[in-house]
Amino acid sequence: MEPHDILALYDRQQRIEIEFPGMNKEATPHVVRFVRPGSGMNFVLYSHLNEENVDAVIQEQVAFFRQWDQPFSWKVYDHDTPRDLGERLIRHGFVRQEREAIMVLDLGNVPLSLLEPVESDIRKIVSREKLQDVIRVEEQVWGREFDWIIERMGDYLELPGYLSVYVAYADNKAVCTGWTYFYEDSMFAGLWGGSTVAAYRGQGLYSAILAVRVQEAVRRGYRFLTIAASPMSQPIVSKRGFELLTYARDYEWKRD
Repeated sequence: MEPHDILALYDRQQRIEIEFPGMNKEATPHVVRFVRPGSGMNFVLYSHLNEENVDAVIQEQVAFFRQWDQPFSWKVYDHDTPRDLGERLIRHGFVRQEREAIMVLDLGNVPLSLLEPVESDIRKIVSREKLQDVIRVEEQVWGREFDWIIERMGDYLELPGYLSVYVAYADNKAVCTGWTYFYEDSMFAGLWGGSTVAAYRGQGLYSAILAVRVQEAVRRGYRFLTIAASPMSQPIVSKRGFELLTYARDYEWKRD
C-alpha cells in the first residue's frame, strides 16, 4: 500500500470513523469532536475547513465547549486545511503544544528483530490496582501527575480486548511501560505511553516492550501499528521499521 493510501485510510479509520468508549462523538459538517466532561477528555480530532469558513468554525467549537465550562484540544495534522490552521487557532486563544511524528508500521512487513522472544521481565497489567506501577513510571519520566490513569485506563481494562498495558521491571521496580489500544473495526492499533525511567535507559527495555506489543498486534490480525512519537522516541522506532506518516500537534484551549 502506498504512503498516501495509508494516510487516507488513517484519516478515515482513526479520525473520522473511530469511536472511543465512554465518550460522546459528534460529527458536524466541518469537524469530528469527542466530548467527555472532565479535563483532558474533550477534543476535535478531525476537521475539513477552508479559507472561507475556518474562523467561523473555530469560534463555533470554542462556544460549544465554553457552554460546558470545559477546556478542549484541537489536533492539527500537517496535511489538514487550510495550511495555516494552527496559526488561526493561536489567534483564537489556543496554545500550541509539542509537535509529534505520527509513525506507522506495516505488520505485513515486520523486522525480524521485533518478532524474537523477549527475555526482559515484562508483565501484562490486568487489574486497576496494578496501574499504580504505570503511574510511578510516567511520573518519574515526565515530572507531572498521572492520576487520570486509574480511572480512564482502569475502565478501559474492563472492556475485553480493548487495552493491553505492559510494564518492564528491573531490580524489583517498575521502570518502563507502554500500552496498546486495539480499535474495533479498524486496521490500526495504537501504541501509547512508551516511557523508561532515566536510570534504566539504554538497556533495551523500551525496545522489549515495543516488541511485545508488536507481537500481540500481529497475533490479533491487525495490519498497521501507529505511534505518536516524541523527538526522543522517533529515532528508536524508525530503526525498527516504523515510517513517518505525517506530523501532528495539539492546540489547547482553556477556560477563560
